[in-house]
Amino acid sequence: MISTKSTHFPVFAATDPGMSGKNNEDNYGVFAYVVSESDPTASIVAIVADGVGGHQAGEVASSIAVDMISQLIAESDADHPLATMEGAFHRANQAIYSQATINPASAGMSTTAACVWIIGDQLYLASMGDSRIYLKRGDQFSQLTIDHTWVQEAIESGVLARDQVRSHPNAHLIRRYLGSKQPSIPDFRINHPSKGRDQQSVANQGMHLEAGDYLLLCSDGLTDLVSDDEIYSALGKHPLEEVLDRLIKLANSRGGHDNITIIGIQIPDDKEIVSVPKRRNRFTIVLVLFSVLVIAIMATWFYRMYFWEGDSNTATQVPGGTAGLGIPMLTQTAVLPTLPPPTPEITPLDSPSPLASSNPTAETTLPATYTPWPTSTTTSP
Repeated sequence: MISTKSTHFPVFAATDPGMSGKNNEDNYGVFAYVVSESDPTASIVAIVADGVGGHQAGEVASSIAVDMISQLIAESDADHPLATMEGAFHRANQAIYSQATINPASAGMSTTAACVWIIGDQLYLASMGDSRIYLKRGDQFSQLTIDHTWVQEAIESGVLARDQVRSHPNAHLIRRYLGSKQPSIPDFRINHPSKGRDQQSVANQGMHLEAGDYLLLCSDGLTDLVSDDEIYSALGKHPLEEVLDRLIKLANSRGGHDNITIIGIQIPDDKEIVSVPKRRNRFTIVLVLFSVLVIAIMATWFYRMYFWEGDSNTATQVPGGTAGLGIPMLTQTAVLPTLPPPTPEITPLDSPSPLASSNPTAETTLPATYTPWPTSTTTSP
């Protein structure tokens, strides 16, 4: 893709270290592109990463994630968004783990990552950890991503009720993150806002964005202290830049115990900006040309099968039927055109098995790193 300094998408980002005085381990990036010189379809990539680790290692991990994911997406042709994002997440995971291995000061570092990629009017996303992506559409407000935390698994397993989450000691125990020795596949499921939370499907990728939609990416420094209802109420009532400032001030007024990072994207009203006719037309042309080629090959095969009088050594006269008319029937197997293999469908890792223990604090079930809360920067074994 080709970078462009201007974008018609209203995009704002804000980050704040919070009130605790801890080092800011959040990183973010917003990048504007067009697909190619011949395809001016607008493209936006936005990433929020919340690092974990002692000293400044968390900041290093989140910085690697933002830089590497954005770079690999920028180098792509935008034809296979999910495959590109999966490869970018894997490369970032490998880079973070390698850095943590060779540098003792970075040992145990890791990071969450929440990434959206808008191509024209289509939304693709990937996430790992508990940094979130929200969508506001009219009077609907939905968390598109699923948290990869111990308490989320406990809720899904029936061990915890949702009203027990905020006060639980394992509230920030992360189960999927970048920097792992054995990398996990990024989560491509999307909670479609019009289908409810039960519709958590990769099939929702590429969902159509509508004029007036708001996308919001944030680290858990915001969602720990500001509810979904409060975020929903703020969006649309004030200019987007002012909304981000208000949300950060609200979180800080309640303690601001962690770094706070927010990216807000508003889908514009101009339909021409967000449409993707050129990409669809290009695909249609390729499909038509491929179809014509297949028809031509099949027609040639049909002619050779029934009408071509070839060498008698390569044909056998079949008694009866059309063979009685003296038309040779080829005995060799016709070679049909080989179709290119389909792009493999990317599916997320199955959710970890429901918690087997009824004791939600059992340490034997918690072999993961966590986002420190309020100020701890240790990494569990």
